[in-house]
Amino acid sequence: MLALIFSRILMMVPNVIILTFLLFAATTSFLGTPAAIMLGEDASPQAVAELNAKLGFDAPLLTRYWHWISDALSGDFGRSYSTQQPVAEMIGAALPLTLELALWAILIAFAGAALLNSVTVLRGLTDRLVAGVSVIGITVPNFFLGLLLIYVFSVQLRMLPTTGWVPWSGGAGRHLLHLVLPVFTLMTFYFSSFSLVYKAEYRSVERNLYVRAARAKGISEARVSYRHILPNSILPLITYAGLSLGQLVGGAVVTETVFSMPGMGRLLVTAISARDFPVMLAVGMVIIVGVMLLNLLADLTYSLVNPMVRTAG
Repeated sequence: MLALIFSRILMMVPNVIILTFLLFAATTSFLGTPAAIMLGEDASPQAVAELNAKLGFDAPLLTRYWHWISDALSGDFGRSYSTQQPVAEMIGAALPLTLELALWAILIAFAGAALLNSVTVLRGLTDRLVAGVSVIGITVPNFFLGLLLIYVFSVQLRMLPTTGWVPWSGGAGRHLLHLVLPVFTLMTFYFSSFSLVYKAEYRSVERNLYVRAARAKGISEARVSYRHILPNSILPLITYAGLSLGQLVGGAVVTETVFSMPGMGRLLVTAISARDFPVMLAVGMVIIVGVMLLNLLADLTYSLVNPMVRTAG
């Protein structure tokens, strides 16, 4: 297991370097000169050149990237151009919310897809329920579903808060109430896609000889489903969940914007609007590293469930 972890981390290093370099080049070059954007369209070429020299923007791209990545790896992401706050503090305040939102969404989607599609006693009812949610999740965009849920449950029924976020210190009940609609919005698509993957694998495993033998012994259908079919059907779902983590970040950006939640998604949207390069770069780097770490976690989970992978590693 340690050898598997070490090899995965070694594979991550060049990927992080390549992706962060592309991020840095695209952000500081393709979007325009940072000094020109900071000073505005009416700034003179001399003023732009002076600010470029002062902030180090006139150095070669590789030199600028090296200075930025060196500082970033030490925890120094610089200061925000728009608020003058340390970017590391802004990331530290926004990251926990995004992680919690994504964690709730992926866990509920994963567990719901595996458990509901394994129910045999109420197969007809659960199939209709899963099919209905799947149609909504796959066809309705995140932002529209979020607005629709706000209109129904907040405006019309007045059951749940409209937007915003309450930390745990403000009360567990209020905190969880503010998470219901965002989590459901973000979870719906992944529950739908996970259900399709798991159901196809479940039907395939169900035809195996050992499943038919278990049923022939008189073992209850629920025990056959959860003890024999589910463990052997869940492996592709783990793989697909790992591949979906990058999309989960994009979905969190939209969801946090719709519900006005002060997470990484809203921070990124605000930074892009203000051309706040240090914040844009920091958020981008955290997302890149975070997705890779989550994929590593998915690989380790897969190896724990499937001993053959662990042996091969």
